[in-house]
Amino acid sequence: MAGGGKRPDRERASWRQTLTLAIGAVVVASLLSFTPQWRQLEWRSFDLTSTIWPKRPPAPGSIIVAIDEPSFKAFGQWPWPRDLHARLIEQLRAAGAKLIILDLVFAEPGASPEADKALAQAMGPDVILAADKTRIETANATLDTEALPFPMLLQHGARYGFVKLPQSEVDGVVRGIPPEPDSLAATALQASGDVAVVVDNNALLQYFGPRRTYPTVSYEQALEWPRFLPGNPFKDNVAIVGFGQDAQADVAVSVADAFPTSFTSRGDGWTFGSEIHATVLDNLRYGLWIEPVPMPGIILLALLIAVLTGQLLRRFLPWRAAAWTLAGLMAIPLISFALLQFGRVWLPPVLPVTALVLMSVGRTGLGYLEERARRQRIVTMFGHYLAPAMVERLQNNPELLKLGGEVKELTILFCDVRGFTAISERMQADPERLTHLINRILTALSNCVLAEKGTIDKYIGDCIMAFWNAPLDEPEHAMRGVRGAFAMLEAITTLNRDLATEGLPSIAIGVGLNTGRCVVGNMGSDKQFDYSALGDSVNLASRLESASKELGISIVIGHETARQIGERLPLVPLETIYVKGKQEATTVYTIAPELMNRPEALQDLRDIQSKLNNADEPLWDVASQALIRRATEIAPTLTKYYEQLQERRRRRLAGL
Repeated sequence: MAGGGKRPDRERASWRQTLTLAIGAVVVASLLSFTPQWRQLEWRSFDLTSTIWPKRPPAPGSIIVAIDEPSFKAFGQWPWPRDLHARLIEQLRAAGAKLIILDLVFAEPGASPEADKALAQAMGPDVILAADKTRIETANATLDTEALPFPMLLQHGARYGFVKLPQSEVDGVVRGIPPEPDSLAATALQASGDVAVVVDNNALLQYFGPRRTYPTVSYEQALEWPRFLPGNPFKDNVAIVGFGQDAQADVAVSVADAFPTSFTSRGDGWTFGSEIHATVLDNLRYGLWIEPVPMPGIILLALLIAVLTGQLLRRFLPWRAAAWTLAGLMAIPLISFALLQFGRVWLPPVLPVTALVLMSVGRTGLGYLEERARRQRIVTMFGHYLAPAMVERLQNNPELLKLGGEVKELTILFCDVRGFTAISERMQADPERLTHLINRILTALSNCVLAEKGTIDKYIGDCIMAFWNAPLDEPEHAMRGVRGAFAMLEAITTLNRDLATEGLPSIAIGVGLNTGRCVVGNMGSDKQFDYSALGDSVNLASRLESASKELGISIVIGHETARQIGERLPLVPLETIYVKGKQEATTVYTIAPELMNRPEALQDLRDIQSKLNNADEPLWDVASQALIRRATEIAPTLTKYYEQLQERRRRRLAGL
C-alpha cells in the first residue's frame, strides 16, 4: 500500500516538472520572439514557405503598363505632359480594358492648363487614380497628410485609392495587404463590380512570383497598341500604369516605387509598386491572402509540443531525444507549409521548433544531471549500509536543491545608453561591426563598475544593472556607486572622441542611483539561476534612470544615496518628482563636478535651486531668469537641466 501511494506522487512530481520545463521553454522562446533577429527569421521562413508552389489565380487579372527605359527615350525625362496620359487612357479604353488604374499621383495642376483639361476629359468611371497619405510623428503630435487628385480630375466619375503599401519594420519587405477600405486595390475591386472584401490588419500577401510575373508592356507600346501589340492584351483586363524602369532614369522615382517582396530573399530583386497592387487586387478578388495564427495560438501549440516532448523523454534516453527532436524539426515546418497551402493560414514554425529543441535539450540535460547526481549521491551515501533494493528505491526519489536569498541594503545603478539608435540605423547593414561597437560601450561601462568593486547584475539591451554591497559587504556602497557612475561619464567622453574619428555620432548615458533594502541571492530554477536583486529599491533606481532623460541630467541620485554621501561630494538637490509606479514623491539629486572643493559656490547653487523650487508659478518667467543665469554660471554642466526646467515651467504656465 505504501509503495502504491508513492507512485502517484512521483507521477504528479514528474508532470509538474514537465509542465515547469515546458513553460520555461515557451517563455524563453516567447521572449526571444521580441528580438529583431527572431522576427527576421520568422519573416524569412514565411518568405520561403509562401514562395514554394505559391497559389495562383486562375489567370492574371491585370496587365502592367510600365513607364520604362524605352518610354523615357521616346518621351523624354519625367514628368511627361498630361495630355500624353489622356491619350493613353483613350487607347486603353479603345482596346477594351475593363479598368484603368493610374499608379500616379496628380495632386496639383500641371504646368499646362490645356494638358490638365485633356486629362480631366479622358477620365471616367473606369479610371482609378492614385492618392497618397503620409504620417509625420513628432514629440508632441502625429500629423496625417493626404495627397489626393486635384478636383478637376474627378469631375467625370473617376475614383481614387491610396497607394500606401505596408512594409515590415524589421526588413522593409511588403508582406501585408493594405487593410484600408479605400486602398488602390480595394477601390479597383469595387469599381470592377466585385463584392468589397474586408481583411484583417495582419493579413499577409500571397505573391505569385518574382517581378515581371504579370504581363508587362511598355508605356510606349500601349500608346500605339494596334501597331506594337496586335494580340490586344488589354481586352477585358485591368490595365495598371506605373513606374517600371530597370535603369534609374530618375533615381528618386525608381527607389520610391520599387519594394522588396517575399521573393527578394530568394535573390529575385525588388518588385515595382504597380505589380504589387496587381497582386493585392488578385489576392482580394480570389481570396488568396493568408491569415496569420494569433500569437496566443502559437504559444499554446508550442506549449503542447513542449509538454509532449517532456513526457516522451521522461526517461533518460539520449537517442530518443535526438530522434524526437529530428522528427519535430521536419514535421513542424511541413505542418506549417500544409496549413498555408490548403488553409491559407500562416503558422510560424520558429517558436514551436525552438520550444521543442529547448525542451528536448532541457529534459535530456536535466535527466543526465539527475541520473549522475542520483547514482553518485545515493550509492556513495548508502551503498554500504542498505540492501540493493532499498538503494534503488532511494535512487528513484532524489532530493532537490532549494535556492534562497537574503534581505540586504544595496546601492543599485541603472545605466542606459542614449543615442545608440542613430548609430544602429547607420550600421544596420553591418551587424558584426554594430555588435562590436555595443560590446565596446558595455565593456567601458562595465569596467567602471568593476573598478569600484560593484556587481554587474545583467545587461538589458544597451542598459546595465549593477549593485554594491553584495555578495561581499561594502560599507561605502553608496559612495562607490556614485563614483562608478561618475567614472562612466568620463569613459563615455573618451569613447566619443574615438567615435568622432570613426565618423560615428556621439552617444550619451543616463544613470539612476538608489539605495535601499532588497532581496538578493541566487534566483532562478533549481538547476539554473542568476545572482540578482529584487525589490522596490531596484524599481526606483530604474525609474530614476528613466527620469534622467526628462530632467536633462546625466546622473540622477535618490534621496537615501544622497543622505549617505552627505557633504563628501558636491550634491545638488533638484526637484521633488513623481516617478512612474510610485505614489509618493521623491527628491532627486545630481552632482556638479565643477564645485568640488568649492563649498561656498555649492551652497549658493543649493540656495538658488531652493528658490526656484519654491517660486510662484505666475512670477516664474519674471522672477527666475536671473536665478537661472546665475545657476548656469556656477555649474555649467547643469545648463541643459535648467533649460528644460525653464521650458517645462513655461509650458505649464501656457496650459500645455
